[in-house]
Parts: sequence; C-alpha cells; structure tokens
Amino acid sequence: MTGRGEPPEGVPENAAGGGEDEYRSVVFDESFIRAARLQEFSAQERMGEHARAVRSLPAHHFRTGSRAVIALVVLIALAFAAAVYMGFRNPYQAPVARRVEPLRSAVVPLAPRGTVPGGTAADLYATGPAAHFRTGAAGINLPMTRRTDNFSDSQVTTALITVKDYLVASSLDPDVLTGGAVRPVELLLDPDQTGQFERSMTRSADDGQHAAAGWLVRFDPAKVALADPDIRVQGTLTYSEAGSDTLEVVSDHTFTYALRPAVSGPQPAGGISLFTVRRELHFRFDREDLRLHRLELRTSYVQAGPQACSPDTSGALRPLLAGERAVSRGPAGTDPYATGRPTAALCGTLDVSSRQSRAPESSPGPPSPSAGSLRSHP
Repeated sequence: MTGRGEPPEGVPENAAGGGEDEYRSVVFDESFIRAARLQEFSAQERMGEHARAVRSLPAHHFRTGSRAVIALVVLIALAFAAAVYMGFRNPYQAPVARRVEPLRSAVVPLAPRGTVPGGTAADLYATGPAAHFRTGAAGINLPMTRRTDNFSDSQVTTALITVKDYLVASSLDPDVLTGGAVRPVELLLDPDQTGQFERSMTRSADDGQHAAAGWLVRFDPAKVALADPDIRVQGTLTYSEAGSDTLEVVSDHTFTYALRPAVSGPQPAGGISLFTVRRELHFRFDREDLRLHRLELRTSYVQAGPQACSPDTSGALRPLLAGERAVSRGPAGTDPYATGRPTAALCGTLDVSSRQSRAPESSPGPPSPSAGSLRSHP
C-alpha cells in the first residue's frame, strides 16, 4: 500500500516537485560520477536475455589502499636501512666478550745484611733514599695522556685514574694496611676476579695465584703498626694498546712505610724503622671496565724488605723492625722429590743503593737516578 502522494505509477512528470525539479539541487560533478558504484547498461546490452539493467563497478578505494601499503613498505625499508647504516657508523663499539685470566703474582722478601737501623720517622726519611719521595697519593702521578688508535683521550685518562685509585686503596689506606678492610680494593676489580681475590684474603697460599700480598699491602696488626701516616711514594705509570678492544696500564711504584712494634704505651726512643715495598703491577681494561670504573689485575711482582726469607709472607708481609736481623738470609728449602705442585722459594738481599743525606739547602739539585732503588740478589 502506497503512501499519500506516491501513486503506483510514480509521480507524474508534470507533477509539482517531480521530474528534474526534484534533483535540481544535486550537482553531478566528475568526482560524483567516478565514485558511483552502479552503471546502467546500454540499450543494446539490455536487449539480451536475462540482461540486468545495471552493473556494479569495482571499488576505487582498492587502488588507494594499495598505494598506502606500498608507501608503508617503502618507509619500513628506509628505516631499516638507516638503522643498519647508523650501526656501522656508530663510534662506540659494543663490548667484546673476553675471558678474564687469573692473577699471576710473585712476592720476593728482601733480607737485610745486618741489623735493621732505627730512629725517628723524620730522621729516617730525611737521611734515607725516600727523602725526595712525595707523600701519599701525591706520589702517584698521571703521565701526559694522548689518544691511541682505538681509545680516546678520555678513555686513557679513565684507565689511569682507575689504576691510581687501586694503588691508593691497596697501598695507602690505613684500614687495608692493617688487615681490617679489603672492600675498597675488591670494588675496583673486574667481577670475574673477585672469587680469586676473596680466596686470597681468606685462604692465602704461596702458589703464584692466591698470595694476599699480590693484591695489596697488608701487615699483621698484632706485630707492627704505622708510626707515621705519611707514607712516601715514587713511581711511574705507562699505558699502551693490547688490541683494538684492550688497553693496558703498567704501574711501577716504591712505597716506604715508617713502622713500630704493635705495643701499647710509650714507645722506646729509636724504635721506628723503615719498610720498603716495590710493586710492579700490570692492569688490563676492556671497554666495559672503562665504563664501570673497574680493572683486571693481570700480573703482580712485589719486592718487600727488610724481611726474613723463611717465614710465609703469602697472607701478610712480615717486616723486621728496628734492632732485628734475619736469622738466616737463605730462602726456605725446596724439595725436588716432593709430589704435588712444584714450589720454588724466592728471596733476595736488601741492598739499598743510597743512604746519603739530602743535599744542602744552598745547592739544591735533582736526586740521583739510582737513589732509593731496590736491588735484589737471589
């Protein structure tokens, strides 16, 4: 049933509101025609049997969508190419996995030829080879730095500063020297070496890998004490590349300590003596070590005296104090017939190259190159 105003045959052409007047407000522009989804067949096409009056046209958005997909693929390809290019151009190379080797160390006691001289700390320093040494960390000077083929100037400086921090913690820290602390040293080590370090501190052994004196300077607090906190230091630092991803630093420093017996109460006059430790340490850094301010200690060669040759110095150094002398200057015996790991005891003779007093104030001059050096005679 049709509604009012809508006869079965449709609205007459001449009716008001019918015919062209009904679509007068519609504009059939070119975009409207292209967007049409239906197209009328021609008169000839409609003459066939079962011919339809209109046909459907393909959607135009398919072409537009294809272009969008192609553009997205091109953008992804460009982003991937840019990422690959930036990866090759990145100056900060990724850390290379490297196995950290265990520390190899040798600790050589230096036995005195006679009785250990005593006196006050000021007199012993003034008349001994360490008279021109600097005090404490001031004696550990950094060399002039210059970039290498694969490491920047700042990276070289970082390596040298880390080594200096290690030398200060392991040779000058009073808590470390008296055996009361080891954490300041351990914090600067590569984590792969902390297991060996901890065993060296708790179960020291003279096996070339687990001597506490290979890592740090430590005295037995029950026997000796520092008589003067101002430790005298002199030495050198050098650096070089050991590969495109490895930097090496070598330190060679002599530390002179003023020691006294660890007894309470008044100290006897002239009861202070000097104890000298020369440490030659080889450090290695990879890029991850430089970034995290840590190091790997590769080799440690230590000469320390005056000490007797026989006592075991793997756990702590055993200085001979003022008025004492080595009972036997020979090292402990070695049995070539013994089974197990072969051992070879090392010992030297303390031979101070110069004990002359300081030059007079009126004629200052550089110290003798040989002053203060230690020479060991096996």
